[in-house]
Amino acid sequence: MEIKPNLSLKAQQDMELVDKARKGDQLAYGELLGRYRDAIYFMLLKMVNSPIDAEDLTIEAFGKAFKNIDQYTPNFAFSTWLFKIATNNCIDFIRKKRALHISLDQTVDGEDSLSPSSLIQSDSLDPESSMINQQKIKHMRKIVSRLKPRYRKLVELRYFKEYSYDEIATELDIPIGTVKAQLFRARELLFNILNRTQEKP
Repeated sequence: MEIKPNLSLKAQQDMELVDKARKGDQLAYGELLGRYRDAIYFMLLKMVNSPIDAEDLTIEAFGKAFKNIDQYTPNFAFSTWLFKIATNNCIDFIRKKRALHISLDQTVDGEDSLSPSSLIQSDSLDPESSMINQQKIKHMRKIVSRLKPRYRKLVELRYFKEYSYDEIATELDIPIGTVKAQLFRARELLFNILNRTQEKP
């Protein structure tokens, strides 16, 4: 790969690492990850204001970049390309999350929530509010029940029982990375189910 002379020294070093990564050098992938992981994470943290989501999105950004590394061209710095992937992926995540919340809320009222516990903000809710909250939870459970068993279990543990990633990994005896990846997939499936539901006349 031709190194562009107008690139900075760091960008040129990145280009060399990309070239090695394309040839299957795992150490090169690791070095690229080490160079930009923190910068990507803190950028995403500002966008989503959630350490857990920022960590998930950081992993996804690098996953997408490394999967499509052959599409990278040396017309601009690798870091520019990587940050663009991370930003676009994060924007998609925010849109889907917002759409999921709105879709759930439109079936009952205008409040904004995903976790059942956050629906019940006080022990002294009036009867009407309590009924609305119960309707929301019932609707959410109905949608979740349409997922495949492995995804349904993950969503129930995470959002209904409010388990941490570590607790879910222990409960299901699977790696924490698998928990995160499958939960992300489960959220996508929930979003698709909601879309199909809304499209029906």
